[in-house]
Amino acid sequence: MNMHYTILFYETPEDFARRSDPERQQEYLAGWSHYVKALRESGIVVSGAGLDAPSTAASLRRHGGEMRVQDGPVTETKEQLGGFFVIDVPDLDAALEWAARCPNNAVEVRRNLPPMK
Repeated sequence: MNMHYTILFYETPEDFARRSDPERQQEYLAGWSHYVKALRESGIVVSGAGLDAPSTAASLRRHGGEMRVQDGPVTETKEQLGGFFVIDVPDLDAALEWAARCPNNAVEVRRNLPPMK
């Protein structure tokens, strides 16, 4: 029985800048297009998306029972979430193999919780 795992791709500010830099964008996208094509052709993709830069994020935090909206991501770290795929594979080893094939340097893999009843 297969399980769902989420592969989380973390990118540096430099990686996010490469997305929109006309001189470096093609190189950046080339690495991802091969990886995304291989994932989709394998038939294991459940869902996924690339995410806009952290500067476009809005975060919500509860203070004194009231939710407040802030500009930016929840955490300010050197690497930010750049995208994800949910994949359907037999085990963690298979998920890690797919994660290791991605073109960036920081990836996290987590098993998804079963659907809530």
